[in-house]
Amino acid sequence: MAVNKILIVEDDPVQQQCLSEILHATGAEIIIGSNGQQGILLAESEKPDLIFMDIVMPEVDGFSACRQITNAASTKGIPVIIVSSKHEDADRVWAQLQGASAMIAKPYSSQEILDQVEAFS
Repeated sequence: MAVNKILIVEDDPVQQQCLSEILHATGAEIIIGSNGQQGILLAESEKPDLIFMDIVMPEVDGFSACRQITNAASTKGIPVIIVSSKHEDADRVWAQLQGASAMIAKPYSSQEILDQVEAFS
């Protein structure tokens, strides 16, 4: 599967910009949502090939958004990678239970992000 469209769901504009700059190197179209609710709606309307999702966000948190995206018939095949400063073992297990395909801890390196894109290509 080629990764042609990537959705970033992150409420922090600095983190949005950072991830976006790293992901532009892939040549994929980048779409940004600022909270979990936007992420759910954008996943449904845009059908990205991959989603990078923060956990702590207003309205709908990343775990809930991940669960809704991975359980919905129209979006359940889209891999969701959780990107968060919460990286205890319990958070990793919970992310997996919510349907996340992977979890990356902040701060992250550009290579970690690009490796995830490659893993799902």
